[in-house]
Amino acid sequence: MIEEYKFGSIAVDGKIYQHDIGLNWAGDIFDWPRAESHIVDVEDIIDALEQGPETIVIGTGESGMAQVTERAKREIKVRGIELIVDKTEQATKTFNIRMEESMEEEGVQEKVIGLFHLTC
Repeated sequence: MIEEYKFGSIAVDGKIYQHDIGLNWAGDIFDWPRAESHIVDVEDIIDALEQGPETIVIGTGESGMAQVTERAKREIKVRGIELIVDKTEQATKTFNIRMEESMEEEGVQEKVIGLFHLTC
């Protein structure tokens, strides 16, 4: 699904995006604005939570500047959702691996959502 990430852009299924995006297991892409650029809080993940994922992968930027608040982590945990937080380059790889492995091993697509901050 994700073909390439580099600072400021991400390529998904042949299309290049130059703004932060969310991507779900069905291939739906959505904008991912946040109230504060480098803070990920509950209000910033509501759209992802409402989709009913099993796992959320958050890419915190090239150097990992974006921080996920404890409040957001708790909200994800309370809902029984696995959370993976990493720098965006690794987060895109993790997202792709989770998508591929769930189909290969189980034959059922894991409900994974990726939220990717593309810059710092």
